[in-house]
Amino acid sequence: MAKDEPKNKLSFTSQEDNNHELITQETYETVRNYIVEAQGKIYKAVNSAMVIAYWNIGKKIYEVCGESERASYGKQLIVFLSEKLTLEFGKGFDESNLRRMRKFFMLFPIRDTLRPELSWSHYRSLMRVEDETARQFYIDEAISCGWSSRQLDRQINSFYYQRILASRDKESVADEINELEPKPEYEKIIKDPYVLEFLDLPANEHFYESDLEQALIDHLQKFLLELGKGYSFVARQKHFDIDGRHFYIDLVFYNYILKCFVLVDLKIGDLTHQDIGQMQMYVNYYTRELMNEGDNPPIGIVLCADKSDTLVEYTLPEDNKQIFAAKYLPYMPTKEELKKELNLDDFQKSE
Repeated sequence: MAKDEPKNKLSFTSQEDNNHELITQETYETVRNYIVEAQGKIYKAVNSAMVIAYWNIGKKIYEVCGESERASYGKQLIVFLSEKLTLEFGKGFDESNLRRMRKFFMLFPIRDTLRPELSWSHYRSLMRVEDETARQFYIDEAISCGWSSRQLDRQINSFYYQRILASRDKESVADEINELEPKPEYEKIIKDPYVLEFLDLPANEHFYESDLEQALIDHLQKFLLELGKGYSFVARQKHFDIDGRHFYIDLVFYNYILKCFVLVDLKIGDLTHQDIGQMQMYVNYYTRELMNEGDNPPIGIVLCADKSDTLVEYTLPEDNKQIFAAKYLPYMPTKEELKKELNLDDFQKSE
């Protein structure tokens, strides 16, 4: 082997060694399949245990509280369980999740009807389907077609049940999902937020963004903290879920001068109306769920980094444009400052 040749690579110097190369590749595929198969078994085992545990929790809560917490004791019990379980087992047991587990039991009261092919993510999506016939249809289709949880979620959101009933070309409608939402070869257990919550494992923010996006977010975090205008760092990849859908806000700050949260989301590529609407949803969520007494309404910043153009859009609290201009702007970075920080060509050269 040459002195400077990498030690972790095999070299082939003759035609005869092509056989060795073929054998090496075949060996890799075999070993890889062992790993994929093992990960699949672990993923299914964890999800099966999770589904059964949540069904049992939902059953117990239902037996004590009934369908709702009309009696004061029922509400107190939910709060008590949430506080105790969260303290001991982590963040998968807030009040809304405990109520979701009760609903899970109510919709699937017979434990033997639970299907091992379906994960907790599948069942969370299925619980959003109010019509029992449609729900059973999605269960059957998800199992027979082997839909991933993302595929099932997309089918429900796009009214697949209604579309397939109305379509004359059912086969092409059924095949469409594999193009719009290709099924992953296997589910990585470390990427499933519900599994992470269940096992009380920390989420790794780098699972959710590309290297370039992470580098830009690092840069933006440092830039905002160095502005000297009252910014205090709160979170990266702030996770929350609404109706079973996961959302991640790239950066969250609190400005102690303005007394408000500042939410920052970065997009690589074209900025769409959906991106603006999503940030508005983030702002509304923080307004309704996370504002503290005495806080001003939060504000969102949507950043679009593209080589052809760099855009910055402020997403304002509803009906607060005048307040924003008068009170917030003096302490917010200008669009020009943010555009400069997001200049991809200069940024990549510096990196």
